[in-house]
Amino acid sequence: MKNYLWLALSFLLFMAFSCKSKQPLTDEKRTALQTHLLEMVTIDQIAAKVKTGKYSAYTNEEWDAFKDSVFQHNQKIIEDYFRRFGYLGYQQVGKESSNHFWLMVQHSDHDPAFQRRVLRAMKKQVKKKNANPENYAYLFDRVQVNAGKKQVFGTQLTYLVKTTGRAIPKIGLIDSANVDRLRKEHLLPPLKEYLNAMTELHFQMNKDNYIEKGVTAPDLH
Repeated sequence: MKNYLWLALSFLLFMAFSCKSKQPLTDEKRTALQTHLLEMVTIDQIAAKVKTGKYSAYTNEEWDAFKDSVFQHNQKIIEDYFRRFGYLGYQQVGKESSNHFWLMVQHSDHDPAFQRRVLRAMKKQVKKKNANPENYAYLFDRVQVNAGKKQVFGTQLTYLVKTTGRAIPKIGLIDSANVDRLRKEHLLPPLKEYLNAMTELHFQMNKDNYIEKGVTAPDLH
């Protein structure tokens, strides 16, 4: 049984914050919220990547259980923040903390209904320039893919791992003819450029495996 002390500490911070009556975000509350979001996203990023350091000794089952515990624990807390404060945009917590909030929503795949609620609220904040349009595109596509639907922006990828490792949009695109225009509107680079960059990254991370298959260079679009 691994030590999940950080979960208990984070929960105590959450309870201390949430037990107070609903009030506007004072400077003191904003600072506490920013600090807590940073603590949670730090663990989120450990769980979202390959296991390293002390986590290298985890079995696959232990690693999966750890990741699930992180994402579900964080989601419960940010859902409460969302219920009480609405979408945590730039005006509420600053750009960095707003990005932290969004990233944990992005990783709340176990609760797609929550992701959809945040997406609707985020759309309004993007129009007010109080949220990141690029992040909105990623969350929109994430919601689509989680529902088994095609994407608009092509941000969510899968890889042809059995052949060349080329990156392709998971499930496909709704409107491939206009995807670059839509991506540009949301401050994203052209799709081909993005796919090639991710193909190269994937190839470098799995280079030995692909060389064994006879693939000696990234299979670019």
